Amino acid sequence: MVRWRKFSTSLHSCAVKRTECAVEPSQGSEQEVPSQTLLNWGLERRSLALIAQRTLKNVVRATGVGLHSGDTVYLTLRPAPENHGIQFKRVDLDPPALIQATADSVSQTTLSTCLSSPEGATVSTVEHLLSALSGLGIDNVLIECNAPELPIMDGSASPFVFLIQSAGVREQTAPREYLRITHIIEVEDSGKTARLEPFNGFRISFSIDFDHPVVDQGACKTVVDVDEASFVREVSRARTFGFMRDLDYLKANNLARGGSMANAIVVGEDRILNDDGLRQNDEFVKHKVLDALGDLYLAGRPIIGHYSGSRSGHALNNRLLRQLLSDPSHYEVVSFENAADCPIPVLPIVENDA
Repeated sequence: MVRWRKFSTSLHSCAVKRTECAVEPSQGSEQEVPSQTLLNWGLERRSLALIAQRTLKNVVRATGVGLHSGDTVYLTLRPAPENHGIQFKRVDLDPPALIQATADSVSQTTLSTCLSSPEGATVSTVEHLLSALSGLGIDNVLIECNAPELPIMDGSASPFVFLIQSAGVREQTAPREYLRITHIIEVEDSGKTARLEPFNGFRISFSIDFDHPVVDQGACKTVVDVDEASFVREVSRARTFGFMRDLDYLKANNLARGGSMANAIVVGEDRILNDDGLRQNDEFVKHKVLDALGDLYLAGRPIIGHYSGSRSGHALNNRLLRQLLSDPSHYEVVSFENAADCPIPVLPIVENDA
């Protein structure tokens, strides 16, 4: 059996210092797992044939703060059966409400992606968790929360990567289905663009344009060929960011009440206000890649194709997905009986050694 090193777990240690994490085994009572134990677990992988759907191995819980509400939020990720997809459950409502993670469920996109059920239940700021689920190849999961907003954690997807790795991943029986892009689709709004086109893999290209002295103009474009390794290494740790010049607008609109330098990059007039600065030189544009990856996972299946965004955001990404899914001739649904045939590298399951 081949042994693998766990992907850059040290990258995530800084992201979970303020996060309470508990893992519940699939059988037996709930147990608290110390962070250092999780980070030191050895990992094994096994070979793949059919690319099958995946879910979590155990239940995992965390606590954090809502970015816009400022309220404490309790989050639980649960394993789910085949073809369940990703669903959110508002357990604070009576009765509890299920919300599907689909492009059609998007109801609001101001500074985050908000999903709604037909009955009107909502859950917002879902994009960072969705990005982690996409990047780590989780097809089926039930996400329970006790508030209309997910916790912001440290402003990146890194704490969610940690939670998923802590829970472990279980391979299922049903084949994973992909959406292979067959035609070019593009949407535009006031000079902003989002585009999907055929490509034998999954590539995200992104460019941003912020007229600010702190933003390195040489680090405003990036291209990422997305798989589990590149997501963890290049994308997952990029944090959300905000400008002090926008603070009055945010306050007037009752937004970012839970925002702080613990969960965002705060940009002043001429410098980054966070003591530790940027995690990477291109952290701004890499966070836009992170957001786009989460928004695109609302297609309901992983995408085989090339997404390119220029100054795009949640609203334009959702318009792009809705246009894609409105015409079945834009894509084909494919699965792979042999991992070697899939143009997106799929790593074997990680097995945690207790």
